[in-house]
Amino acid sequence: MRTDHEIDINLVHKLSLLGIAVQTVNIHEAKTHLSRLIAKAAQGEPFVIAKAGKPLVKVSAINAKNGEQTNRLGFMKGSLKVPDDFDRMGAGDIERLFAGGGA
Repeated sequence: MRTDHEIDINLVHKLSLLGIAVQTVNIHEAKTHLSRLIAKAAQGEPFVIAKAGKPLVKVSAINAKNGEQTNRLGFMKGSLKVPDDFDRMGAGDIERLFAGGGA
């Protein structure tokens, strides 16, 4: 079984494999260079703040253009077809189950 630390390191590694350059800095370094790090994040270069080598948070621009933000609403629009009888599908089975008919 992997530890949380190994999973966190694996996440940072996977992000880097996806072409997302992720700089990791420790908390002290982040405090010391926060303005510079924020400026880089605003330009599309996210970074990870770690404590004792364990990644804790990822900082990225709110309006990131590098594909990290995903439009969740409507992302599958047009790719699914809902049958006309969707609201009646399985009605007989559901009635039977509620009436104590079993599966």
